[in-house]
Formats: sequence, structure tokens, C-alpha cells
Amino acid sequence: MKTLLVATAVLTSFLAGIFLAYSLSVNPALHSLSDHTYVETMQRINKVIQNPLFFLVFMGPVILLPLTAYLSYKTGVSRQFYTLAGASLLYIILTFGVTVGGNVPLNNKLAAVPVASASAADLHKARTDFEGPWNGLHAVRTVAGIAASVLAITACILPAIDAKD
Repeated sequence: MKTLLVATAVLTSFLAGIFLAYSLSVNPALHSLSDHTYVETMQRINKVIQNPLFFLVFMGPVILLPLTAYLSYKTGVSRQFYTLAGASLLYIILTFGVTVGGNVPLNNKLAAVPVASASAADLHKARTDFEGPWNGLHAVRTVAGIAASVLAITACILPAIDAKD
């Protein structure tokens, strides 16, 4: 259980770190681009991010957080169980769910924009329809990912804390 719990915390933290780094560096850099370059760059980013390593980091906590919560529950309801259950809910609903239900549909809509033939007005509208809503959803999933990560890390150290009580 310890190894699985640490792996869960690591994957959850990796994803939170990816989202946070994106918020702190990529989004501000993209914001300064022209509409044409912004739309074209986001289309490329949204293609490149779809790779096996990202999917492992993104999907791993969807499976591992509830699994570790369940395994913790089997040994008796404890602070560790509640911490992992909270991390599971945060991650599944607000990180994974917001991504799948909000960010991905926006990505798909932006992917349909024919950058090479679109007018400046069409590119501006595509960007305006995408950037604000996408960044707002990204902020939600980032904060939830960080909170889930903190809870998963806390679950790793709770047995040692509880042993001292």
C-alpha cells in the first residue's frame, strides 16, 4: 500500500505541476501573441499533449486515488481514508471532469478553425471564444489538482502522524 500511495501522490503532483507551470509560463506567453499565431499554436499544443506519457500522468490519479482510498478504507475508516477520498473527489470532478467536460470541447472547437484560410475577424472571434473560457476552466482544474496533490501527500504521512498520537 505504501508504494502504491506514494506512486499515486507522485502522479497527482506531476499533473498539478504541469497545470501550474502552464498557468505561470505558457498562458502568459500565449496571451501576447497575435490571434493567428495564438490559434495556430494552441492547435499544435492540443495535438502534442495527446501522448502516452501525458495520458498516464493525467489518467493515473483517476484510477489510483479511489483505489488507495478504498484500500485505506479496508483497514478501517481513518484520517488517511478521508484525505484520499477528498483527493479523489477533487481530482475526478474538478481536474479530470473540468478537463473532459470543458477544456477538451473548447480544444476541439478551436481545432476546427482553418487557420490558413480564416479571416482576421474569424481568428479574433475564435480566440475570444476560446481563450477566456479555457483559461478560467484551466484555473479551476489547476487549483483542484494542487489541492488533490496536497491531500495525497498528506495521506502518505498520516500513518506516521497517527502512530505518534
